[in-house]
Amino acid sequence: MTTVNRSRNIGKRYADLHLHTRASDGTLSVTGMVARARENDLATIAITDHDTITPQLHTRITLIDKIEVITGTEVKVDIHGCRGEILGYFVDPHSDRLRRIFHSLTAARIARMEEMVALCRRRVGKIISFGEVRSCAAGTIGRPHLAHILKEKRIVASTEEAFDRLIGRGKPCYVPLIQPSFTNVVDAIHAEDGVTSLAHPCLMRINDWENLLPVLKERGIDGIEVFYAYTKSRQKLYTTPEELLQLAKKYGFLLTGGSDDHGPGSVRDSIGTIKVPMKYVDALRRAAHL
Repeated sequence: MTTVNRSRNIGKRYADLHLHTRASDGTLSVTGMVARARENDLATIAITDHDTITPQLHTRITLIDKIEVITGTEVKVDIHGCRGEILGYFVDPHSDRLRRIFHSLTAARIARMEEMVALCRRRVGKIISFGEVRSCAAGTIGRPHLAHILKEKRIVASTEEAFDRLIGRGKPCYVPLIQPSFTNVVDAIHAEDGVTSLAHPCLMRINDWENLLPVLKERGIDGIEVFYAYTKSRQKLYTTPEELLQLAKKYGFLLTGGSDDHGPGSVRDSIGTIKVPMKYVDALRRAAHL
């Protein structure tokens, strides 16, 4: 493993800027994800684990087996009363401000999961413990870990069914996660020259993007994830990717994208479905002063 300040990876032209590992709810390590990137002819990837930074990455950019790995994160936030997520790129894995946000979210995730486990236990009439769910999570605990236990106990036939019947948003065992303000997260990422992007905006319940986007721009969001594997999502789209792309360009946002892959056997095995041209990565790099 070699640490680098910059890598152009001449001869390859594509990136995936939204990937998850075992540090949150993925099924692979960073090195496993690098191997998948190579199989899919990707030059650059960003590891964006939920509400954490994988401990395998120690600098803002790392070169692993000739694949450029951007240290990133994906943080659940409140955006004017709407639940959303902020992607951070080229983040400092040693940022104290981010660590405090992660610590608060970890406590909230544990409390939420304990409540969801109790709801599932009452709903299905079988013994399910928080400890069983916790044992599935190598890092940040989330609903995919509960879905795994529900499948393991044959309460559902698949992780998809677990979300559709029990633990998806609006389902009987769903509990919302208490989230920080997006401005706190954006400020923490910017404090160490990181770059921010709004994750999968078409999944957000926003009625008026035309008026909201200038506000988000003013409050520090740098980019919009306009290239995304929506066909792999079970959630309803509240606007079209084409509309968001045009608005993002209109208001001068950086453009980002990724597959949101969580690895083989996960809730979303989608690497290779989105390949972002390197010109967009270069724009992110410039914004991060690299």
